[in-house]
Amino acid sequence: MAPPTSAHPTMPAAALAEEQARLPAALAEEQARLAAAREALARMLDTARLRVATGASVAGDRYTAETLGRMLKSHVKELTEEPDGPLYFGRLWFGASPAAGEHRDERYYLGRRHITDESGQPIVIDWRAPVSRAFYRASTRDPLGVRERRRYGWTGRHPAELTGFEDERLDGGTSVDVASRLVAAEIERPRIGPMRDIVATIQPEQDDLVRADLDRSVCVQGGPGSGKTAVGLHRAAYLLYTHRRQMKRGGVLVVGPNPAFLRYISAVLPALGEVDALQQTLAELVGGHPVGATDSEAAATVKHDPRMAGVLHRALYQRIGEPTGPLVVPDGSYRWRLPVEWLRRIVTQVRAEAPPYAIGRERLRSRVVGLLQRRAEGRAETPGGAWLRRMARCRPVTAFLDEVWPATRPEELLALLFGDPTVLARASAGVLDAEEQAVLRWQGRPRTARTAAWTAADRVLLDEVAGLLDHPAGHRHIVVDEAQDLSPMQCRAIARRSRHGSLTVLGDLAQGTTPWAASDWPDQLAHLGQPAATVVPLTAGFRVPAVVLELANRLLPELGVRVAPTRSVRTDGTLRVRAVPDLATATTEAVGAALGLAGSIGVIAADTRLPRLTEALRSAGIAVADPDADDEGVRVTALPASLAKGLEYDHVIVVEPAEIVEAEPRGPHRLYVVLTRAVSRLDVLHQRALPPALRG
Repeated sequence: MAPPTSAHPTMPAAALAEEQARLPAALAEEQARLAAAREALARMLDTARLRVATGASVAGDRYTAETLGRMLKSHVKELTEEPDGPLYFGRLWFGASPAAGEHRDERYYLGRRHITDESGQPIVIDWRAPVSRAFYRASTRDPLGVRERRRYGWTGRHPAELTGFEDERLDGGTSVDVASRLVAAEIERPRIGPMRDIVATIQPEQDDLVRADLDRSVCVQGGPGSGKTAVGLHRAAYLLYTHRRQMKRGGVLVVGPNPAFLRYISAVLPALGEVDALQQTLAELVGGHPVGATDSEAAATVKHDPRMAGVLHRALYQRIGEPTGPLVVPDGSYRWRLPVEWLRRIVTQVRAEAPPYAIGRERLRSRVVGLLQRRAEGRAETPGGAWLRRMARCRPVTAFLDEVWPATRPEELLALLFGDPTVLARASAGVLDAEEQAVLRWQGRPRTARTAAWTAADRVLLDEVAGLLDHPAGHRHIVVDEAQDLSPMQCRAIARRSRHGSLTVLGDLAQGTTPWAASDWPDQLAHLGQPAATVVPLTAGFRVPAVVLELANRLLPELGVRVAPTRSVRTDGTLRVRAVPDLATATTEAVGAALGLAGSIGVIAADTRLPRLTEALRSAGIAVADPDADDEGVRVTALPASLAKGLEYDHVIVVEPAEIVEAEPRGPHRLYVVLTRAVSRLDVLHQRALPPALRG
């Protein structure tokens, strides 16, 4: 890391000499400040642990003690997260201008969490606090009252030690913004282990998205390395901090494409002081039914089609029948009789109100009991609560409901739909053609719905039916990553859980690799229940070097989507494209050379080729991590192209691009994803001819 410097571009020679003479004393002052901050954090942690130990004795009852205990333990967990990491990354020094307002002449240190001294005065301000926004947005053109912005350099080891700082004067009247060397160094720092937060490097356009209002849904169309995933996670952390009370009910859900991706991002929110956000794959979100079968491509395509929502709705509500006769309910020596016209009228009323199916059944039960109550009151009786409950559960009323509005479960309805051609034809009439119905029909009907072997697509349909029966538990805010790959039916599963909340939708249309990948955002956002969401493009690439993006961008004209090419701000990085006689040997040699450099290494190939490459690497004595396991400390990961999305490595070795393209219908999109996983160096090894767009 560079020594402490002043970054004022117009400083005269005499002033510069004076500044350099001041730096050793300033660095000593900063190190003393760091020691005080660490002492304060240790004291806060000791106090929090003491409160956990004594919390039960001060609580008034068992429930209060349990609630208080969970809250205090959560606080301890927040404080102990990365206790040896950098406690702050920047400092704001406000000037005396009117724009400084209440912060006139104040200095604030900004970090990942709030730290106070013994008297409660802040030593470090949370990066999400309102005053911190000036750190990301102030410029020489608009200083926002800031006189000087300071950034810090730290060692990568634990405990992190201060190595230097960099000052940027914003009140000098110059119109030139200074590019920070420390920001560049942080962005380009080798990536070993899980994804890191970006609180020290958030750019103004990213900050706008991070601090968007709670009730605003935003879609980020972000190219490779533009920081869209980090923006989504930091927005979640910001909302949890800023709207703590509103977020208590429902909280934040982060939906990722696969378990490997979730492991990769799992450390970001805890590092930002948020440990309670739920992170799930879509399969986990709609889970509950083990996958025991595989769909044909044709069947999966139909099941993910949005028309299936209408088919399922029709299949469910076609089960509702018309009352065919009066309802007679014995009550001691009396028999209450409800005419069929009355029954038909309340069934029509409930259907017109369009409640979820299960709620509609109970609403119908309540209305039937209300009619019985009117009958009883007509005989000058005053039915009590016990009488009403007995009437609601008596055999004639239950039999009437079973006949007119029968109870059902998602598994029963889907088994009936796929197992009975007549039911399927009736529900699909005018929606699915005969060929589409044929691919949905089961060839052998299981004896019961419990013994059915469900496919991955069936789980989404079962979730759709469950949502028709009753409203699922919702979340106040949902972050959806790789959203371009979701099918309309998968989008509906997420929309059901954000009926009263907002979304941060993250994706890149150019990286759509599923058969049903979105080709534009308006349709996808409509399926997600947020048609009015703002689409914001991020086209500046901070992670992927320019030389790598230039190669990948050659594929864009073939992808059939309208997205602006991502332009990298980085001029470092290396690219090597080589024809080799033997792929396994060349891969082993490339990995061996990469191990001599810093950072993580990813070997990516078509799914069918990867096992041979992994065996060759291990035979050469190279430890290889499994992408589905938590192999901490292993620098080399071999992963199939189908699992590369969302992951990043310092050094990526792509083996035989032609095989990646040919492996699936959206092969060019997959290759675009694979080529953009490198954040420092990219090797492309091939025996066969490269895809046409990459030649030359």
